[in-house]
Amino acid sequence: MDKRITQKVAQQIVETVKDVCGQDINFIDSNGYIFASTNTKRINDYHEIGKHVVEQGASIEVETDDSFLGTQKGVNIPFQYNGEIIAVIGITGKPEEVRKYAYLAQKITSLILREHELDAQNHNRRDQLNYVIHSLITNEHMNSLYFSDFLKQYELSADMNYQTVLVALDSRYNPSNLSLVEQKIFQLFETTGSKLYSFQYPNEYLLLLESKHLPKWTYLFEKLAKEYSGLIKIGVGNSDTLLKQHHSYEAAQIAIHSLNGLKNIAFFDELDLEILLGRVSSDSKELFLAKTINPLSEDDLELLKTYFDCDMSLKNTCEKLFLHKNTLQYKLDRIWHLCGYNPRSFRDAAVLYMSLKLI
Repeated sequence: MDKRITQKVAQQIVETVKDVCGQDINFIDSNGYIFASTNTKRINDYHEIGKHVVEQGASIEVETDDSFLGTQKGVNIPFQYNGEIIAVIGITGKPEEVRKYAYLAQKITSLILREHELDAQNHNRRDQLNYVIHSLITNEHMNSLYFSDFLKQYELSADMNYQTVLVALDSRYNPSNLSLVEQKIFQLFETTGSKLYSFQYPNEYLLLLESKHLPKWTYLFEKLAKEYSGLIKIGVGNSDTLLKQHHSYEAAQIAIHSLNGLKNIAFFDELDLEILLGRVSSDSKELFLAKTINPLSEDDLELLKTYFDCDMSLKNTCEKLFLHKNTLQYKLDRIWHLCGYNPRSFRDAAVLYMSLKLI
């Protein structure tokens, strides 16, 4: 059997041809053996005329059954692919009746085989992309010649700057429409024009996008984040060359870790204090919060947030919250006594501000 045609593909071919002509069809390999047939009992039988067709490179018609070993009456035609005979198609029946299906059988065979080749090429291409992207974001060694050939194949430049866009599914959710969500993510990736996108088990979708194109597509990432709020988080890393995308991937992870309950998309370039806080372990975070703001209520936390948004200005905070100055001072003093940190002291305020960022 020719390695370009599997038994499964050959069986699909004979069944498709039979649907058109209504006759039994055999697919015979270059050694003369039937390896696919609509009459499954004949599979693996030797077909003498099939072997002669391969040797002579021409069609042979048989008028009676069993006049040759393993052969019934019908038409046997060579199937050429890329200028080489790789199989013989045998159509069982009276030659004058089935002869008209010979050309059609060849065309159907060519179409199906070409379709399977394209599927295989696409599969191999996707495997290659997955391997390269994984190697880039993890900084794993990659053969330099292999990478150079990859760049040429996809017309990419190692000197151009890219940014890793990381879309992470929340592991707490297993949506019934997961396939639809994945389709939306990959459609967005394809829309950007970048071929460098992949899925990384168990829940990460990765896109390596040229930095110069990011502003053009930012609105689509924000739209996706809004559409699937609560289900996905999006982090955009810093700008760097392809061979340094592991830095951008790490930055995208930090951006995601910086997100609070109100947002689900973050850009590393817009972060400052979050860059440090994003590296804090869960245990350290819990210890820090227990030591600082855990005793405070939700109302206390909202007041502090507004207070810091107003640059610790009592006047501006009062105006924004519609509070009297004495009331605000009372509430700030109450926070001080509850947690031990004075919001009106610069040092203590810095601790409280970082605590809010960690929540």
